[in-house]
This record gives sequence, C-alpha cells and structure tokens, in this order.
Amino acid sequence: MALLEVKNLGISFGGLRAVDEVNLKIEKGQLYGLIGPNGAGKTTIFNLLTGVYQPTDGTILLDGTNIVGMSTSQINRVGIGRTFQNIRLFKNMTVLDNVKTALHEQIQYSLWTGIFRLPSYFQKERLMNEKALTILQVFDLDKEADFLAANLPYGKQRKLEIARALATNPKLLLLDEPAAGMNPNETAELMDTIRLVRDKFDITILLIEHDMKLVTGICEQILVLNFGTELATGAPEVVLNDPAVIKAYLGE
Repeated sequence: MALLEVKNLGISFGGLRAVDEVNLKIEKGQLYGLIGPNGAGKTTIFNLLTGVYQPTDGTILLDGTNIVGMSTSQINRVGIGRTFQNIRLFKNMTVLDNVKTALHEQIQYSLWTGIFRLPSYFQKERLMNEKALTILQVFDLDKEADFLAANLPYGKQRKLEIARALATNPKLLLLDEPAAGMNPNETAELMDTIRLVRDKFDITILLIEHDMKLVTGICEQILVLNFGTELATGAPEVVLNDPAVIKAYLGE
C-alpha cells in the first residue's frame, strides 16, 4: 500500500477550477517531485494535503486513512509535516526554541508543572533540548542553537525550517521550494541534506521545486502540473524530455 494516495483531487474557488482530477501515488521512502510552471497549482495541492484548503472533491489517503476534513493540526499529528515557499520561522526565538516548538505533541507537561517548575518540568525540558539538538546536528545548526533565527543566513534559515518540520515526526515531509534563493553551492549541500534526512529518519519526501538540477538530482518520480491538471508523470529523465512538458515551460 502506498504511503500517500491522492484520487481525483480537485478544488474550485468560485468559478475558478484551480486543481482538477489530480491523482498521485507515493510509496514509502520515495523522493517525489511536483513541478510545473508558475500558477500550475503546486502549492494549492500542498495546501490541500495539509488541510489549509478542503478539497471540493476527491480523497487523500495517508497510510490508508482518509484525511479529507481533518484540520491542519490533526493532519500534522497523523504524519504530514511541511515547509513553506516563504520562510515562516519564529524570527525572534532562538534556533533551539524554533525546533522545540515542534516537539510539544511528543513531549508534554501540565500547565501547573510549568508554572511551579516541578521536577518533571526540568526533566521534560532537558529531554526536549536533547532531541532538538540531535535534529539540529543533522543540519549542522547545533553550533547556532542559541542564535536568534532572524540572525541566521538565508540558507541556514531554510535548513532550520526543514529541521522544525522534521521535529513533528512526520511520515511524509512536504518541502515547498526548499532551494529558493540559494546559490549553487547551497543547493548542492541541500540535496545531500534531503537525502540524509530521508535515509536517517526513514521518511518519505514530496517537494515542489523550480531548480531542475535539484529535481533531476534527487527525485525518483515526478508529477508535472499545468493549469491544475496532470500533464505528465514518471521518471525525471523521461518526463523532462516530454514535448508537452517542454511546451508548457517554454511555449511553442
């Protein structure tokens, strides 16, 4: 059984059909790419998968469970984490605290325990610190754990957002243009990091990306969207040489 199976997914905004009859099947452990020209509906699909939008029609099965109708927090709890096209860090919190915010579902203590600083409070805080630092080490951000997120270079802010999403312990990690704004060296490093995250944490990754070098370098399968509909799907080397895909990107 596929980890994620999307069947006949669609959404309408008034008279606009933004996504129409999209089907997607991602196996456990895959690195899957979602590409297409600007306005093709890629981020809309991410918003449908995470409950930001509710689909007009279709089903979304995560590990066999239909998640349509769930809230964003419920979907996160059942196993989907994401990053955003525009970085959404808590800029005035430390790097460590940004990751700790994502651990609140896994390591909890009561309100009174926190107010009165009972022994279990210190125990749970120490456990969260250790887990957050372990995740930050994967991204080589543990040395900046006490920095404010706003003071990190752009590339490291991107990594921190992935680290925070990873801290929610997802089965499926959605990355929305993770290489946006990065230089070639940062992009190459990011490719290695994404592979490491997939292998080390045994998770499945679906990413939106315009950098074709990154897409062909790490994705095992690709779905191409155009005007909210499926244009092509398959291995990168096949899909990116498809005349219909070339036409959608470059015109006649």
